[in-house]
Amino acid sequence: MIIGSALDIVSHCGVPRYLHNNLPLGNPMGKPFDTKMQATTLRLALDLVISATAPVIQHTPFRWSESEAWRENYMRVDDSNREALRLAGEQNRQERLANKAKGLQRN
Repeated sequence: MIIGSALDIVSHCGVPRYLHNNLPLGNPMGKPFDTKMQATTLRLALDLVISATAPVIQHTPFRWSESEAWRENYMRVDDSNREALRLAGEQNRQERLANKAKGLQRN
């Protein structure tokens, strides 16, 4: 499992503090627009920075959903979704080019 490997690497390296959330990549603070989850994650991280006196791995209590079924489809590319993903990527590239032409920048 990829997540286990990431935690194995963190353990092996002996990082001083590590707060792990078991959410999809790209969501380090929690679900988008869930300010309560994000604030709690930040509070946990700050508490860890203050309280850790030895290398420690701590887990947030959050789950992406009640079911773990999202893991089966997350980042999956196969014949059933390949064309839809290609079209979504092309649309994203076109939007980024249009925004660049307007002088808009990503923050």
